[in-house]
Amino acid sequence: MTLLFGLFLLQGASLYAQDPMKASPNVYKKVLLENDKVRVMEVEFKPGTAVAWHSHPNHVIYALTNGKIEITEKGKSASSMDIKAGTALYMPAVTHMAKNVGTTTIKLIVTEMKPMMQKKMNSMMPAAKKK
Repeated sequence: MTLLFGLFLLQGASLYAQDPMKASPNVYKKVLLENDKVRVMEVEFKPGTAVAWHSHPNHVIYALTNGKIEITEKGKSASSMDIKAGTALYMPAVTHMAKNVGTTTIKLIVTEMKPMMQKKMNSMMPAAKKK
């Protein structure tokens, strides 16, 4: 019974934890670079287009064009963001969906940090002092 419950939870989580390249190939156009440290993706978001639920590890977004996007994080209300060309944003790991609510095509470069790289960076940081 415990095994069945665990499989049910795993299946439910996978509905939200999809790879963006698989969840929305209409927006996540191609992988520009992938190695053991990062994955860099080209994103092209036409007006009115929505991206299905997907997850990212810690990542950086670089805006190539201006636009307006609505993002809904898992368990939160939707919020809108104006994107300005030439802007870079650091984003912590997230599960979300998004929609281009503007009138222009949004072009982005998304760089995800691979989990192994995140662990390595965390191990390089000084340990917190225990009380």
